[in-house]
Amino acid sequence: MDAVIGFIAPIFWGLVVLSVLVFVHEGGHFLAARACGVRVLEFFLGMPCRIQLSRTSKRIGTKFGITPLLLGGYAEICGMDPTKVPCAPRVLTSIHRHGVSTVDEIASELELSVQEVQDACITLYNWGSIVPRESGYESRPDGFPAAFASVPRDAAGNTVYDGKAFDRAHATAEGDPWEPPMGEIAFYNLERSHTYLGVGFWRRAFMLIAGIAVNIVCGFLLVVSVYSVVGVETVRDVNVIGSIEPDMPAEAAGLNPGDRILKVNDAQTNTWVEVVEAIDGSPEGKPLSLSVWRPSDASDTYDHLANDNNAGSDSWLKEHGSFHAIEVSLTKDGMLGINASVQTARLNPIDSCRIAADNIAATAVNIARLLNPSHTMEILDNSTSVVGISVMSAQAAAAGPATFLNFAAMISFSLGFMNLLPIPPLDGGKLVIEVIQAVTKREVPLKVQSAVSIAGIVLFGLLFIYMLRADILRFFL
Repeated sequence: MDAVIGFIAPIFWGLVVLSVLVFVHEGGHFLAARACGVRVLEFFLGMPCRIQLSRTSKRIGTKFGITPLLLGGYAEICGMDPTKVPCAPRVLTSIHRHGVSTVDEIASELELSVQEVQDACITLYNWGSIVPRESGYESRPDGFPAAFASVPRDAAGNTVYDGKAFDRAHATAEGDPWEPPMGEIAFYNLERSHTYLGVGFWRRAFMLIAGIAVNIVCGFLLVVSVYSVVGVETVRDVNVIGSIEPDMPAEAAGLNPGDRILKVNDAQTNTWVEVVEAIDGSPEGKPLSLSVWRPSDASDTYDHLANDNNAGSDSWLKEHGSFHAIEVSLTKDGMLGINASVQTARLNPIDSCRIAADNIAATAVNIARLLNPSHTMEILDNSTSVVGISVMSAQAAAAGPATFLNFAAMISFSLGFMNLLPIPPLDGGKLVIEVIQAVTKREVPLKVQSAVSIAGIVLFGLLFIYMLRADILRFFL
């Protein structure tokens, strides 16, 4: 049973950390897209899958849901694919004039090939401009939908994806004929204006940066909450035993949590540092002689004693506890098996913000060093893959809420800055392409974009294999 739990725990906590943080990242893209007037078809926790639990928003048309493939999340923003289909304006107008049309009917009417119509329908569907019509139609032999329908539109051409601009009280229904009050090109440009490709450079850049920014803000808030709300455990420099390790000399000698070690051999010990120094300085191979005071009541904790002005006097100690002389031998490694007393400390928000800012700066510096050839391998050797994150997530969860939330914050920072690297298909790589296009006033050819993206995917695939191998050696071998 322990083996099963040991196997499942890393998977569970790894999924929790990565899925939530990727979902938060995609949430940044989603919110930015909506703020920029760009349509979003779907926003899911989990990767795309036929099996899903979802609900479509009546206000903005976006489908929200969850899938069983909890390996992240995604926001399907309209118009991210730069592929151009010259016949798309004609296909868009034709479908709306008829309400519902089959692919073959559109191809015949517009004198186009079936492939051209299918390419146009894919683009227009990804824009939220048309929807497949399955009822009453059989799919084509290639599996492509046989027919497409118009989406509900108001007099101005807005759809439910356009939010407040959509006049739903005077809109058509799905599949109703709708005559565009403008020409084919103007109608097409209207639809394009609600997509990623149809907005200007600054709004595109904002949408790309938003996911990164949300990850950094999320990590910042987690760190602040850990240090100011949850609190972190700190060692108290007092001569009180906090806990006893099982199957160690201290347990066998009868020492208990809460015991105060007054002397080690002949050395008086008033602090934990003095206890450690006295134990470390004891002669090897000889038993330790400990002078211990044990409270008679569990309520007589160190906090209680510290707040009592009379605590510490011989008469008070005799009245509230008992003295014990204990002899104990250390292990071969010089270990006794006692741990210091700890307390939960909470910082003021300003100090917590400073710690969070320092963590952000440190993460940014480490990620930036990846681009320096002289430090690349050093950083990679100290990095980890999904496997390592899963194992460390389970360890952090076992250590307590503060450790787990702090670990999640570090992963959130890393996820944000990794996405800022100027390598397609990461957000930073896409941003570089947008900057080049804005400066040169020319679009980067689709073939070039595709080639660079493929190279980036191959590079990250190789890096994943390298780090996976390191994780297996580190955690399992």
